[in-house]
Amino acid sequence: MTTLAEYTENIGEPTVADGPAVWHLARESGELDVNSPYSYLLWFRDFARTSAVARDDDGTPAGFTTGYRRPGRPDVLVIWQIAVTGASRGRGLAGAMLDHLTGRLRAQGALHRVETTISPGNTASQQLFLSFAERHRAPLKRELLFPAELFPDAHEPEYLYRIGPLR
Repeated sequence: MTTLAEYTENIGEPTVADGPAVWHLARESGELDVNSPYSYLLWFRDFARTSAVARDDDGTPAGFTTGYRRPGRPDVLVIWQIAVTGASRGRGLAGAMLDHLTGRLRAQGALHRVETTISPGNTASQQLFLSFAERHRAPLKRELLFPAELFPDAHEPEYLYRIGPLR
């Protein structure tokens, strides 16, 4: 069994070849809106620098984080999705991926804030980002971004979490 320290050593930029495994991971998470397999290939081609993959002992993705810089606000990283395999949950891997990714971008002098959206029923993500804000001693603001009626299917509202400035 891979430990958190071993995972942390194996967090890095994804490659296009990670797309299929990440699609499966997103689908199996039970929490994420699953994008097409093609979108993960494109994401890792175009946004690998703002994303991360954690690998287990044999190199298989055990978790991933996808993000992008907001157009017109390159100092803001928007976290699109984050997921961890069932066997790797509860060990701090999601937080380690967030710390790795934001640390990498901050080292480039390119990051001051993090944003994400979270639905009210996703308490695990709420806790993940509250803990991230606490670890980085950064203020967190929460506001409604997309009310449920904007979605064409049954969907909870999405709240915008703004974290920063990061210290």
